[in-house]
Amino acid sequence: MRLFITTLVLSLFVCGQGWAAAADSLKYVDAAKFELIGKGFADTEGLYDRLPSSLKDKTRQPVWWLSKNCSGMAIRFRTNSPVIGAKWEVSGDVVMNHFAPSGIKGLDLYCLKNGKWQFVNSARPTAKATTAIIISHMTGEDQEYMLYLPLYDGLVSIEIGVNATATIENPKIDSPKKAKPVVFYGTSITQGGCASRAGMSYTNQLERMLDRQTINLGFSGNGQLDLEVAEAFANIDASCFVIDCLPNVSVEQMNEKYARFLEIIRAKKPTTPILLIETVLFPHMYFDQTVFSLLHEKNVTLKKIFDARKQKGDKNIYYQKAENLIGTDSEATVDGVHMTDLGFLRMSKELYPVLKKLIR
Repeated sequence: MRLFITTLVLSLFVCGQGWAAAADSLKYVDAAKFELIGKGFADTEGLYDRLPSSLKDKTRQPVWWLSKNCSGMAIRFRTNSPVIGAKWEVSGDVVMNHFAPSGIKGLDLYCLKNGKWQFVNSARPTAKATTAIIISHMTGEDQEYMLYLPLYDGLVSIEIGVNATATIENPKIDSPKKAKPVVFYGTSITQGGCASRAGMSYTNQLERMLDRQTINLGFSGNGQLDLEVAEAFANIDASCFVIDCLPNVSVEQMNEKYARFLEIIRAKKPTTPILLIETVLFPHMYFDQTVFSLLHEKNVTLKKIFDARKQKGDKNIYYQKAENLIGTDSEATVDGVHMTDLGFLRMSKELYPVLKKLIR
């Protein structure tokens, strides 16, 4: 038994050393040279930030710092390399007890096959700065790729590695389509907590399902109807705005700010569809009666706000009820609140037919 364990450890060590050597043999190209999707604003402080620099001294500090997490962004490129690697350094090196590092600060590679985005492999972080092979032993044909960036951390730098003789360039195919993105505003769930890897957040899944760029403006614990954020994202030429912030706001905040939040969007985008989403029905609400009452009150309040806008003549506002959003078996979360991949898949499948109609 001891011999077996020793052999296994030695094999893993040798394999790891081999992968490291292979990673070091690649040529690395700054990802900034390639197309970046999922970014709503050009005038950001850092390349992979999510809010414009003009909000730095206007919005609340937690919102500003969370905007430096690059959730929803992806690098699009094309290469004929049989091996693809990455070097990246995250800014915060975030650790959580309910969220896999591969989702928090890892990378997620997809390839366009027969018109559909297919998962290739993920790049798992090993430290604040990581060098990793993502995939090897491919055929070496020209293919289109999409590399999703971390959900809950920022980036100091990122480079894509390919064989020394391989070509790597910007994509030739417009997929996901960049024009008229779907803009999501919301909470930690919107931001991607707690997907096992970046491609499994519900906004990223919907991006692939709809073949349409999505902009992720989810701010963990801080999707609190900040009006200056609405002022900013209402400038985006979106196909649809999705407001999914109820888990982060109180009924009092809803009554105070939700109608004004919508008015700000409507002032700039009078006819763009807006989808309001009820709060997820957290599984522990069926045991905790205080939570049950609170979630019910929030959803009743949202319906009143929605009805008021309809009565004002808004013909392009829509409503998503929560009943089937994450299923009914109470198995969709990691902690009673944040989604597992199963929960996000269910959300995506529920929202897909709604958004498919709205973005037309």
